[in-house]
Amino acid sequence: MRAVLLTGHGGYDKLDFRDDVLVPSSGPNDVLIRVAAAGVNNTDINTRIGWYSKAVAEATDVGAASGIAGAQDDGWSGAAFQFPRIQGADACGRIVAVGDNVNPARIGERVLVEPVFRGASTFDILYFGSEVDGGFADYTSVPSMHAHQVNSELSDVELASFPCAYGTAENILTRIDLQAGEHVLITGASGGVGCAAVQLAKRRGAEVTAMAADAKAEIVRSLGASRVVPRDADLEALFGQEYFDAALDIVGGSQFGAILNVLKRGGRYGVSGAISGPIVDLDLRTLYLKDLRLIGCTVLEPDVFPNLVSYIERGEIQPVVAATYDLSDIVKAQEAFLMKQHVGKIVLSL
Repeated sequence: MRAVLLTGHGGYDKLDFRDDVLVPSSGPNDVLIRVAAAGVNNTDINTRIGWYSKAVAEATDVGAASGIAGAQDDGWSGAAFQFPRIQGADACGRIVAVGDNVNPARIGERVLVEPVFRGASTFDILYFGSEVDGGFADYTSVPSMHAHQVNSELSDVELASFPCAYGTAENILTRIDLQAGEHVLITGASGGVGCAAVQLAKRRGAEVTAMAADAKAEIVRSLGASRVVPRDADLEALFGQEYFDAALDIVGGSQFGAILNVLKRGGRYGVSGAISGPIVDLDLRTLYLKDLRLIGCTVLEPDVFPNLVSYIERGEIQPVVAATYDLSDIVKAQEAFLMKQHVGKIVLSL
């Protein structure tokens, strides 16, 4: 089958497109999926360049084309990353074979892959496209319970834009318990997770303030943001120190302290990314005197992905696809992704 193998940390030369890779075998509780489309995510690039290593303190765009000097093999799970690896946390396709313990009636189902595989305990997890092979291939094998049937008129490319970005956004909103009528601040609102978060927060009835570049503001407003402010906005000058009930942050970096300052007392801050830099300044007095809650969000809550599929099927959220590339053009797709001129998702078509 065709597949893109990540052969090590570094530049684009570490992405090896092959057409002679063996179709994966499936265990008794697995399903084999013929992949139709797979989304491109920050995590693909972050893993390639070694950004998850604790030895790295730079923003994600540093060394994105060539890799980061000094990066080690400690991945986001803390364990050494294993090469080669087929990446791709997003996948839409159809089940073509099932393991002995799986109902054969599932063959033919159109499915989305839930990208975080849970084990016996909450944090006994494997990440699709990281600890196990992912969707950048003609075929992928996943546990049956994480292949969710989806009934939708959307195209495969459109459906492949949902799993990682929308799953991440819905998980943060679930963890911070965002309620109707609350004011939420969303950073990085023109990216995949940001676009998803704006829609999903609006779906909950929240009032959304989004941070995005001026050139992308109109599109972000069309997704449900009540207001859009620049990425480098002086938040305290605009909103004072007691404005937002909650914040959803995927950017990190220098705005971290300002975000905490504009939260109300008892406010909630949920984070699942740090594209502007993972090392931030925290004034502990702000944290404890305002009774803030800082919530890290990676492992999906059990109801997040089934809920997401139901929103898709009822047409309550819409895909935002910026561009589509063939699997063989993965380098071009990542180059376009890193230019940050797009709004929404870049998807590989298989």
